Amino acid sequence: MTSLYARELEIAQLAVQRASILTKRVFHEKTKGTISKSDASPVTIGDFGAQALIIAALQRHFPTDEIVAEEEASTLRSDDALAEQIWDFVRDTKLDDVASELLLGGGIESKDKMLEVIDLGNSKGGNMGRIWAIDPIDGTKGFLRGGQYAVCLALMVDGDVKVGVLGCPNLPVDDSAELDAGIGSNASDEEGRGVVFSAVLGQGATSRPLGTGALAEGKKIRMKEVNDLSAATFCESVESGHSNQGGAAEIAKKLNITRPSVRMDSQAKYGSIARGAGDIYLRLPTSKTYQEKIWDHAAGDLIVREAGGQVTDTTGNRLDFSVGRTLAANKGVVAAPAAVHGQVLKAVQEVLGVGQ
Repeated sequence: MTSLYARELEIAQLAVQRASILTKRVFHEKTKGTISKSDASPVTIGDFGAQALIIAALQRHFPTDEIVAEEEASTLRSDDALAEQIWDFVRDTKLDDVASELLLGGGIESKDKMLEVIDLGNSKGGNMGRIWAIDPIDGTKGFLRGGQYAVCLALMVDGDVKVGVLGCPNLPVDDSAELDAGIGSNASDEEGRGVVFSAVLGQGATSRPLGTGALAEGKKIRMKEVNDLSAATFCESVESGHSNQGGAAEIAKKLNITRPSVRMDSQAKYGSIARGAGDIYLRLPTSKTYQEKIWDHAAGDLIVREAGGQVTDTTGNRLDFSVGRTLAANKGVVAAPAAVHGQVLKAVQEVLGVGQ
């Protein structure tokens, strides 16, 4: 008997795998010495190219679904040289396995069609119907430094996340490999790296090696049982502008956590704690007005919850993906094993003065 959302999961995993291949090609061919996200940067090329490939696959199978994505093609229509660079990568990126590539619908037929496809990611989001959220390269600076980044895809139905997939090209395949301070840089393409995390609501979470053809065999993942919070490992963003690192250090002290935080970019943090390589992920607000984008959290939120975790904002509310392109109803992210989430949240609220 076919499980609910089995087709969506298969297409999403293959689409993320193919897009991840493109991002790796861009890294190796274009990134030498680049550190900015200017219009012609490798991140721009990778973002547009990965988004085009993912949307093309979704359009093939789910043509009436809406899509929320980060990029739109107006820049490319006024910069043909950049569009041509992106088209070169999109045209030449295929899965090695012929059947899997055909299942995705094969390639995009022309550069003009690629631009049309990129612009299909313009949904406003919301709480009605089927909406996919895409972040083609989450963790732009991690990508540029050869560190952690993720290709992210999630399906929401009536505002509730049902399917989540993360392609993390630079994380270790080994689910038991513990996080360390070096995880955030210079990890690109070492032997034994590249993971696809996935989850379907109510069906658990899975990891599998990131390949170049058909999907590799997956295995179920669970968050690590934490009996002693003082021995826990917590993850946070590399960039201090993305998360209040001083506040996180105070929270760690309050919980008697003695290990230094592991700083890494992207939703690779969600995948890492979901498989027990880390325990806690904190993203603490740095601004009263900033709103998180739904594509930065939808897939990771589901994967952690399906692996036995709990994910809330700093007030204790679940992340609400039903109000548009942002998490307008939430502030910050607190992710931890369900059994200790309450303790972690209490410490967060005491340090940040939430509810006082």
